[in-house]
Amino acid sequence: MDKIRLTQYSRYSGCGAKLGPCALNKALGGLKQPEYLNLIAGYEHSEDAGVYKINDETAIVQTVDFFPPIVDDPYTFGQIAAANALSDIYAMGGTPITALSIVGFPTDKLDMSVLRAIMDGGLSKLKEAGAALLGGHSINDSEVKYGLAVTGTIHPDKIYLNNTPRAGDKIVLTKPLGNGTINTALKAEMVREESLAEATRYMVMLNKQAAEIAGNYEISACTDITGFGLLGHIKEMFAGSNCGVELEFSKIPALPYAMEYINDGLVPGGTMKNRQFCEDLIINRADVKDEMVDLLCDPQTSGGLLFSVSADQVMKMVQEMNSAGLPAAVIGIVKADEYGVFVKA
Repeated sequence: MDKIRLTQYSRYSGCGAKLGPCALNKALGGLKQPEYLNLIAGYEHSEDAGVYKINDETAIVQTVDFFPPIVDDPYTFGQIAAANALSDIYAMGGTPITALSIVGFPTDKLDMSVLRAIMDGGLSKLKEAGAALLGGHSINDSEVKYGLAVTGTIHPDKIYLNNTPRAGDKIVLTKPLGNGTINTALKAEMVREESLAEATRYMVMLNKQAAEIAGNYEISACTDITGFGLLGHIKEMFAGSNCGVELEFSKIPALPYAMEYINDGLVPGGTMKNRQFCEDLIINRADVKDEMVDLLCDPQTSGGLLFSVSADQVMKMVQEMNSAGLPAAVIGIVKADEYGVFVKA
């Protein structure tokens, strides 16, 4: 296959392609459907996936995610898109079992071998997850788009919700932040190979191992960090609760050169949307540097899991994850009766 710049076939940068959280709130706010007795998790609380109870032992978990290219190699793009879609199942505590492909492809601009490489990349991640590809749907599109609709299973009593953290819990993040701004640097042809390689390594990494390890510990809430950035997903996690969080910025893992790119102005459009949505959540905003806020709001693609973990178990869990090669870190603590985010430098 001739060398191509796949990102040329996308107007977007990273998860900036997603509708911003403010726009989604306008679209979904007040949207009502009938009450279903077996519906455990729907769209009302911004859960990572929907959950529907089949019987007392089994519920199905369903999600869908697709986006334009954020790297130039088709196979790698397929891997990232698949890992990103599968992540929502892991964030609910589920096990993916089947998937359907979603494809938009410009048949008049690119050879079908490019699409085959994308599909091969996605299939490699489905094999790693143990999920069967059942088929899918494709359209002739002016831009390349690829993703998956994924179905998983879970016990109805063992679901992780995203908005049930407990006061006193510690907050754990399992992957470094910054791939949004690194993808922006790539499109601007200003990216360092070291930072791109590290970002890619984590974007293709499944959250399977992190979820399996976490299953042995006391987890009160979980979500995955994607397009709304760390701060946006924290806002969802603490919405409707009487709790807040104290973050230690120095403990938050970041990809190589991510902060340098931010300081150089290589900030995704998605970061600006995320700041509009959740910047006012920061209690001590006047004391927090703008570049720190930009990293907290950086839109992630196939980001890590964010756990609220029992304080007496958290270090053992993090040590087990670190031993398995995951850069998990304790980045904060859940505070009672203090809604909002306090950011310590």
